[in-house]
Amino acid sequence: MQPVECGACGAQVEARKSSWDQSTVQWTAAALERCEERRTPIEPSERRNRPNRTAFAGCSALRASVREAAVRGTLTVTDDEPLKTNPEAH
Repeated sequence: MQPVECGACGAQVEARKSSWDQSTVQWTAAALERCEERRTPIEPSERRNRPNRTAFAGCSALRASVREAAVRGTLTVTDDEPLKTNPEAH
């Protein structure tokens, strides 16, 4: 696990990238309190459509920060597969 800081709120978590498609994140109490998305209440109408109702699905800003850290090389990706690209984007 390696430290990664969220670019939106500055919450620092421990993260591991097993592959480009899989990340593991370990939250600290301080990171949980600091995360803006985590503090945002889930609307009652949205709860019905979620399998675990009030479970936190994850922070999109932190997800982007973890991916950015992996692309920059500051977070190791243990899988040897290269970063997948979208050929239609070129």
